[in-house]
Amino acid sequence: MIQQVSASLSPVQEFYVWHSKFEADRKATKAKKRRGYFHEENEKAIIAYNLEESFALKNKVYTQHIHKPFMKLAENIIHTFKFYCFDDSYADVQAEVVAYLIEKIDKYDASKGSKAYSYFSIVAKNYLIYNNNENYKKMKQRTNLDAVDLKRNIANEVARRDYTESKKDFTDLMVEYWDTNLTTIFTRKKDIRVAAAIAELFRRRENIEIYNKKALYIMIREMADVKTQYITKVVNQMRKIYNHMWEEYNITGKLPSNEQNSKYF
Repeated sequence: MIQQVSASLSPVQEFYVWHSKFEADRKATKAKKRRGYFHEENEKAIIAYNLEESFALKNKVYTQHIHKPFMKLAENIIHTFKFYCFDDSYADVQAEVVAYLIEKIDKYDASKGSKAYSYFSIVAKNYLIYNNNENYKKMKQRTNLDAVDLKRNIANEVARRDYTESKKDFTDLMVEYWDTNLTTIFTRKKDIRVAAAIAELFRRRENIEIYNKKALYIMIREMADVKTQYITKVVNQMRKIYNHMWEEYNITGKLPSNEQNSKYF
């Protein structure tokens, strides 16, 4: 466990104090480069993440010390046990596994004696076994596995092309729009908190490495401190406005004025 450094420091802040000393000691002793990808500092980072209350600090420690080993763990489990019966691309399956690990991260309890690597390897493997078997059953019901592969490749190609199309200018304009109109469109405090959290994620999008739906819902839930049902309701309303704005933007190159969108408020 991370030793208590100061009563004024949060768990993640304590972790970074420990990590600085840990790295300094390794450098001083000229420790050799370690093999593998899941080490002591990654386990301590997970423990700190679970104890931390600040969303910003949780996101920071996750991005710097948890995301990469989770991605590598998912990759190794998928290839080692050949979990290939998925309609989605490998990258999407890997992201799904990582999102599931994030969803279960608070279940990890180091005091029970298991190492984080072993615990999350089992969690990932069980998740993949179940979903791999379910997808295999569905594939067997289809007439031609080669046709399934072809369909999957075409879908992935289209998805990648859509993903690479730049929406940066439009998204920046939308963030400004939410900043100005959020409390006009939404009047309930819970809805405003959820909408503000979603807008903030759009603002931070270049610094957030998780784009899986489940993981983003977890982030919004923690930021807004609401149940999932409130998130879905606000997301649907924001999506409706977003889609309308996107259609107009493609035609005019700018967002409609508030007068043009009076139907929303």
